[in-house]
Amino acid sequence: MDDKPAQKYAVILAYSTSRALRAEKLLLGAGISCKLIPVPRHLSSDCGVCLRIDKTDEARARQVLEAAKIEIEGIHDF
Repeated sequence: MDDKPAQKYAVILAYSTSRALRAEKLLLGAGISCKLIPVPRHLSSDCGVCLRIDKTDEARARQVLEAAKIEIEGIHDF
């Protein structure tokens, strides 16, 4: 049995694919690891992709996106 806790992620939902791509570029430029993934269907069926980040980077990612005036639909635990 492995007692190590599972990696915790958050997903950033954008209003469009182009905003998700721009957010990815900004986050990577700020040194925040992220990955484009399909939007989990239980969260939304609007945009086809979202960004997965480490949960520990959530506050910093939010700051980077707000400073760049990138509107997001939300950040959800994943």
